[in-house]
Amino acid sequence: MELKPQAPITGRVDGAWWPRSRDLPAELPGLLAGLVDRLGRVERLSYNLTAWGPTPRKITIGGAVVRLAGYRTQHPDTVDVLGARQRLTLLVVPPEASPRAAHRALSTAAHPGNTDGIEELLTAHAPTPQAARTDDGETEVAQQR
Repeated sequence: MELKPQAPITGRVDGAWWPRSRDLPAELPGLLAGLVDRLGRVERLSYNLTAWGPTPRKITIGGAVVRLAGYRTQHPDTVDVLGARQRLTLLVVPPEASPRAAHRALSTAAHPGNTDGIEELLTAHAPTPQAARTDDGETEVAQQR
């Protein structure tokens, strides 16, 4: 996880998180432990219902109850974390992302002046596929030109 520095809010997200799976209850302890210094006690987390596996309405982490709210209208690539001090919107880098693409998305989303949208953060730095070669050695891209 990487966060923008505490400063005036810019952009659509406050940082990014790269979970290892789509099992939200299993992933939350690590995420929330990393947010305690910034948010204080985490009270609530909202997520997109279709982006994660089955999730209970609340979870107890470190003796504290965190309420979980799933919405179909929330962007599937974000989670909102509400603490005693503030709310953070985090870009969720897909667990299946390559390490290179994930690290680029994490660092870009956490850059202080970044104002990119969610789709741009996930695709702007993704490697482009290599052009396939045809039988005569020309690339398909060159043929399409």
